[in-house]
Amino acid sequence: MGMDDFTPYQQRIIKRYYENQDSIQLQRLSELVTELFLAEGPKRSRLWKRIESALTQLKVPTNRIEHLKTKDDPKLLAKLVQELQGR
Repeated sequence: MGMDDFTPYQQRIIKRYYENQDSIQLQRLSELVTELFLAEGPKRSRLWKRIESALTQLKVPTNRIEHLKTKDDPKLLAKLVQELQGR
């Protein structure tokens, strides 16, 4: 499906979505941090998979992602989110 299949209005919406992808992922990551503070058991491990995906899309180095997963500390992740928002 090419861009020609969309109306000009739809094309602008799609373009803005991809231009703001970093902001969208950062917002998603912030919400996941909040959920992580409250999660326990299997839900916590599922959240870490989603967090890892978001961090990868934000181009966070793999070694830093592994460090965060190993520590399993939402406070460290919250600090990273603040750092990313400061960019």
